[in-house]
Amino acid sequence: MIFSPNTYQKQLPLPATDKWKDGVWDIEAFKHGSMSLIYFSPEGTDYQTPHDQDEWYFVLEGSGVIEIEGEEHSFSQGSAIFVAAGQKHKFLGNLSDIKMWAVFYGPIGGENNAS
Repeated sequence: MIFSPNTYQKQLPLPATDKWKDGVWDIEAFKHGSMSLIYFSPEGTDYQTPHDQDEWYFVLEGSGVIEIEGEEHSFSQGSAIFVAAGQKHKFLGNLSDIKMWAVFYGPIGGENNAS
């Protein structure tokens, strides 16, 4: 299967929620077993909370800073970012030029907690 960012970019933002006051800037493109492929193109403030599964971000466009467990990391187009299940993380600063795929996978609690 092939997934094009342009297909999903046209569908964003989804309606605002109590948590995501600026609108929801991600959309699930595909799900298979425990794995979900999410297209993420944020605007405004990143209100993320820790996730139940391990996660990879693959940066398609843009650059910026992600804070993971209080430590800031710079990224740019082509970067891959890993966030373990349960880690506090958020993107900082101007998010309007960032486009990425996010992949959630594995058991609840992450691979480290798998038996």
